[in-house]
Amino acid sequence: MKFKIGNTYHGFKLIEEKNIEELNSVTRIFEHVKSGARLLHIENDDDNKVFSIGFRTPPKNNNGLPHILEHSVLCGSRKFPTKEPFVELIKGSLNTFLNAMTFSDKTIYPLASKNEKDFVNLMDVYLDAVFYPNLYSKPEILMQEGWHYELENKEDKLTYKGVVYNEMKGAFSSPEGSLMRKIQESLFPDTSYGVESGGDPEFIPDLTQEEFTEFHKKYYHPSNSYIFLYGDGNIEEQLQFISEKYLNNFDRIQIDSAIKLQKPFSKMEEVKMDYPISCDDEEEGKTFLSLNFVSGDNISQPEMHLALEILEYLLLESAAAPLKKALVDAEIGKDVFGSFDNSILQPVFSIVVKNSNESEKEKFKEVVFTTLKNLVRDGIDKKLIEACINITEFKLREADLGGFPKGLFYYITSMDSWLYDKDPTMHLEYERYLSKIKAALTTNYFEKLIEKYLINNTHSSMVILNGKKGLAEKKSKATEEKLEKYKASLSEKQVEEIVKSTKDLKERQMTPDSVEVLETIPLLELSDIEKKVEHLPLKVNDEHGVKVLSHNIFTNKIAYINILFDAKKVDVKLIPYVTLLSTILGRVSTQNTNYSDLSNEVNIHTGGIHFTTDVYGENENFEKYNPKLVVKSKALISSIPRLFDIIAEIISLTKFDEKKRLKELIQQLKSRYEMKILDRGHMVAAGRITSYFSPASAYIEKTTGISFYKFLNEIEIDFDNKADEIIKNLNKVSKIIFNKNNLIISVTGEKDIYTAFAKELPKVISILGDEKLPDAKYDFVLSKDNEGLLTSSDVQYVAKGYNFIKKGYSYSGKMLVLKTIASLDYLWNRVRVQGGAYGGFANIARSGNIVFVSYRDPNVKETLKAYDGICEYIENFEASDREMTKYIIGTISDLDSPLTPSMKGERATAYYIRGITQEQRQKEREEVLSTSADDIKSFKTLLSDIIKEDCFCVLGNETKIKDNKEIFTNLVNVFK
Repeated sequence: MKFKIGNTYHGFKLIEEKNIEELNSVTRIFEHVKSGARLLHIENDDDNKVFSIGFRTPPKNNNGLPHILEHSVLCGSRKFPTKEPFVELIKGSLNTFLNAMTFSDKTIYPLASKNEKDFVNLMDVYLDAVFYPNLYSKPEILMQEGWHYELENKEDKLTYKGVVYNEMKGAFSSPEGSLMRKIQESLFPDTSYGVESGGDPEFIPDLTQEEFTEFHKKYYHPSNSYIFLYGDGNIEEQLQFISEKYLNNFDRIQIDSAIKLQKPFSKMEEVKMDYPISCDDEEEGKTFLSLNFVSGDNISQPEMHLALEILEYLLLESAAAPLKKALVDAEIGKDVFGSFDNSILQPVFSIVVKNSNESEKEKFKEVVFTTLKNLVRDGIDKKLIEACINITEFKLREADLGGFPKGLFYYITSMDSWLYDKDPTMHLEYERYLSKIKAALTTNYFEKLIEKYLINNTHSSMVILNGKKGLAEKKSKATEEKLEKYKASLSEKQVEEIVKSTKDLKERQMTPDSVEVLETIPLLELSDIEKKVEHLPLKVNDEHGVKVLSHNIFTNKIAYINILFDAKKVDVKLIPYVTLLSTILGRVSTQNTNYSDLSNEVNIHTGGIHFTTDVYGENENFEKYNPKLVVKSKALISSIPRLFDIIAEIISLTKFDEKKRLKELIQQLKSRYEMKILDRGHMVAAGRITSYFSPASAYIEKTTGISFYKFLNEIEIDFDNKADEIIKNLNKVSKIIFNKNNLIISVTGEKDIYTAFAKELPKVISILGDEKLPDAKYDFVLSKDNEGLLTSSDVQYVAKGYNFIKKGYSYSGKMLVLKTIASLDYLWNRVRVQGGAYGGFANIARSGNIVFVSYRDPNVKETLKAYDGICEYIENFEASDREMTKYIIGTISDLDSPLTPSMKGERATAYYIRGITQEQRQKEREEVLSTSADDIKSFKTLLSDIIKEDCFCVLGNETKIKDNKEIFTNLVNVFK
């Protein structure tokens, strides 16, 4: 339909309409006349429709109220009174995205679906949740999602429990996360940015039910809302639905939710704090040093939103980054990184050195400011500027966000101005800013930015984070003593009340919703589901004696070329060097080009060249697998010749003997792995446990797991003595891997891209070895180690599992429905709702691996016991046809996650290497669609056999694991 500015459509007045070429879309800004709600509509032909509603939610203190409220509104509402409508939607909708997010100043509730009927259903549940939640009448919601006193018996120790409480204990275990929180606190002492919207575990128990409901009443009103619609949906019907079903029930009111500006400082502030490290660790070299600058605001100079992002990459992220190089050369610390947070009203530019010492703080400051002044005086290398602008522009135009819906990215970007009462399209129209920034190639544009926002900016801070042994234990003891003291102050009647409230909460959690209540959640029918599996284009060609997989997909003139080298010829002792090699390539010099110039060449002529490792397990075979070193690259069709020149140069001419640079990269890699272990402990624990019984996982553990971290630690500590050996091994592994035999190349793009690729391919083929090498023998010793992996984390990640093929069972698509039920029914209730962990998941793979794993979990034994209880749960499993339909739809939704063109090419390649045919994928889908309750019950014996193996692993808090040491075979200090 045609819209006219000033006209009203179903209560929404059209304020502005325009084309945005960058998005190939029409945008419309509406205001709902009666309620005052704002609405942004982005119309295009994208069938992955997005809806979101957000609210300005400035926190007043550190009790986590905005975050706990975000969880709690999704725990039942007026029309949908189930205890967990959010989970019911994940189980039984075709959503391509469904979540809620709390930021420093806003809370948003986004969803996406390709199915129009499903989209409206999801929108209905979300709108009812935010405007009419059950949290007013059910205080148990705050107790469960936020915090409560837990006391099962009068004699027990009093404890705190709650989903957000444990989530934030995990978040506060990450030193990088703690640093970023302290940076905001240091720069914004007088505004809401100076407190933690997610909640500090120390202060979360201060939150009361009255404060909780008052916050919702004040901020969750249409007059304080920001509604978003995106894609090819029927906008008129959507506006009518939102207006008639929800917004017309409210009148416009004045809400004071404005985000206040922090007054600039007259001089740099200095702030210090400690973070916990393991008792066996050394405090020496465990300091973070950071310099942080408030860089203008997001609304008066929108150009800076993009320009400072490019500047941060230029100074600190690119391999040629001059500030990073200066800090690394000064040997102040072992890792250097930066960040530019432009998601808040006053963006923050940070320069961070990790693994340093507080004694280096003045040197750190001196190196930073001297380097910046020299760059202003002498000028920044124009090639570096061109490279950083080009790679940013490439990413903006490509707009490849992986599986993340584009509409959601545009919504979050629009909120960077809209939330502060400015044009929501301000940061979406990037062309005008980009053209101004490109003037930097002939002017001193970036030098002026450095001068204004960094050198002469007194609204800044130095934040120092020192590693402290015993701090976690000290905090834990203080909490224990506080609770003991509180319990001692209570009368017997008050203690009994806590025992009763604990019991009542558990009863509520364990009591299933009635059929009538569950049926309030809208559900699609199986007839709404596509019966055929998506066809992924793949044609096998031979080019110059090499197998090429061609994926003829529209990519808007961007070529995605992945070169997969066989890594199974590498000797078992050298396996970790495959990952080390992939990290080094492209980041050290070649015989022709130094590494800074090489980085510039890559960024000027391509969309990126990345080296990585991957392991492809063979279909339904836990013993056979294919390890690969993969060169992932992308470029415009016109740049394919230069792309192949650069790849050939890196593969054939890399200098591994740059000892100084090699040491720097190993130190940085070790630092990033430390971050990964603390931030993604569930993945680390799951990988570790599968290495006990799966040869493929044992290989992966040596290339990306804790074993690999231990390898890095060993070579980093003794680098000076081991350097020659490391260089020799890198050369050796490089010669083995870069071989024409067993090479597979994947090309995603249209016909003209393939033609250009085939023409340039000899440049790479000609420099590869052709020697026929035997496969190395990998006879890994597989043993049930049942380890406790000790860290300074405040929470645990508990994994248990085994391989069902080893036990004589075969894979079936019906297992994917079992996975949905196990994850979203059993583990959600037992591990998250009742256990207080932030998450609990099941993973079931074609290779036969079954793993149950928890995320940010306060427990150890209790979670292992919960896993053991799944057998009884499945044995007694009952579900109506409607419930089975729900589980099937949720499973199909997971299978049908949207794929970008590059992801389709990679997925098709993976299926080919693993030996998974289109027919087998179709069979799997049909098995999912035909799953019955009896099929699920039939898995009881399989699960029983898995659980009987008693194979588990726990990564987490050192004290908590040692308190349960009798259940473990080995205790391993991860970072020692």
